[in-house]
Amino acid sequence: MSHSPTYATRDEVRAFDRYAIETLGVPGVVLMENAGRQAADEARLMLLLSVERRVLVVAGRGNNGGDGYVVARHLAIHNVETQVAVLAPRSDIQGDADTNLRLLEAMRMPLRFLDGPAEKVLSELRAMLDRANFIVDAMFGTGMRGEVREPYASAIEAVNAAGRRVLALDIPSGLDCDTGRPLGPTIRAARTVTLAALKAGFANPESRAYTGEVVLLDIGVTYKRVNA
Repeated sequence: MSHSPTYATRDEVRAFDRYAIETLGVPGVVLMENAGRQAADEARLMLLLSVERRVLVVAGRGNNGGDGYVVARHLAIHNVETQVAVLAPRSDIQGDADTNLRLLEAMRMPLRFLDGPAEKVLSELRAMLDRANFIVDAMFGTGMRGEVREPYASAIEAVNAAGRRVLALDIPSGLDCDTGRPLGPTIRAARTVTLAALKAGFANPESRAYTGEVVLLDIGVTYKRVNA
């Protein structure tokens, strides 16, 4: 018997995360590790036939960026040349994302914090994009609301203009979780690895232009709807 796919809204995703952490007792950093490790496996599959493997993880300031740090660590463990561009000052990285960023720092991973005027951020990011042949989008997750602002708007446009294959973590940055419509400049991914449940916006056929192929990842806890 076939089952209809389960789609989760932004609020349902947030409620499930709270349930997993507060009710089931799974530490948030464990959920992040499970997500990032499996996303790294997916990235390595996409790179399997590549002669050169130079990955750039473009991370934001929140937990989506944290997932990206886990991806970068596991790629490095498997001898994939990986750099990380963080579109925020170091002091903005908090919580579980900070835990995983500290691991990268201890490993002396190639890591740059791109902060300041949009023009400066964009110039530095373009230089890093030029050296990469594969990009992991870890800028925004499902919590993104409202119009995409600078420097992220220009960063998303630069990633798209680079013409590299992109793997998006959970949802392409700039795409609205609930509607599947762009909130401004939006990542056009070759593949999106989404966590725990398909996002409500993915039911909108227009979203496929941004998500590419969608792969659902297990984060160690079975998704269930809980009261938001």
